[in-house]
Amino acid sequence: MVAAPLDQQLIRQAAAALRHAQRILIITGAGLSADSGLPTYRGLGGLYNGRTDDGLPIEMALSGPMLRRDPALCWKYIAELGKACLAGEPNIAHYAIAQLQRLKPDCWVLTQNVDGYHRAAGSPPERLIEIHGQMAPLFCQACGAEDPQLAGHLSAELPPLCSHCHGILRPPVVLFQEMLPEPAIDALQAQMALGFDAVLSIGTTASFPYIHEPVLRTRITGGFTLEINPQATDHSAGMDIFLQGRAAHVMPELISHI
Repeated sequence: MVAAPLDQQLIRQAAAALRHAQRILIITGAGLSADSGLPTYRGLGGLYNGRTDDGLPIEMALSGPMLRRDPALCWKYIAELGKACLAGEPNIAHYAIAQLQRLKPDCWVLTQNVDGYHRAAGSPPERLIEIHGQMAPLFCQACGAEDPQLAGHLSAELPPLCSHCHGILRPPVVLFQEMLPEPAIDALQAQMALGFDAVLSIGTTASFPYIHEPVLRTRITGGFTLEINPQATDHSAGMDIFLQGRAAHVMPELISHI
């Protein structure tokens, strides 16, 4: 499918705002990694639609309580997500975001994605907040030992077991019904306290309060807000600029004007 032409006037306006901005926050969601072939949780082409093969909502199957109650069942779906992440790679939008971070030393990325593509594309880890964790390295829930062999475990019997104590391994991701990682929350709150000149929301519906809050705060303080999505969301009308399109189509064009 050929992408629709971008509104060049809006592109230039957005680029001008980003050129003048010093402190920038880029919020990314599953729509960004969809351009890498990674399916999203829900919606057309989603990894999980309706109920799982086991007749359970994905929010139940892929949850912290299920990992404790039935590790094999939970790991069945962790493995699907892990295989999808390992099968893909960063796309041109990830690299464009990393380029913007090189141009702007106070540009941060807040991602809901657990695929690790931002790191792989060159986003500085010290300016990357992975609010939902990442797929690797695995760690033992019993003794805490790390195990970097994610790919090997995905092709073996599940759940994977610790080589030291035979406890059950898990990835450092936030499953449903689990708390967000404190270091990530602390980093986000510290940066929000400093404020942002501009916030970009890319490939996300920003449905979680902690994802949309930076957008609201930036609007209140007179900063610039931009959304990039294939379709309008509940928040599009409140943005200064909404660029309709896939991230891999929009981001390189936007960065080329900065």
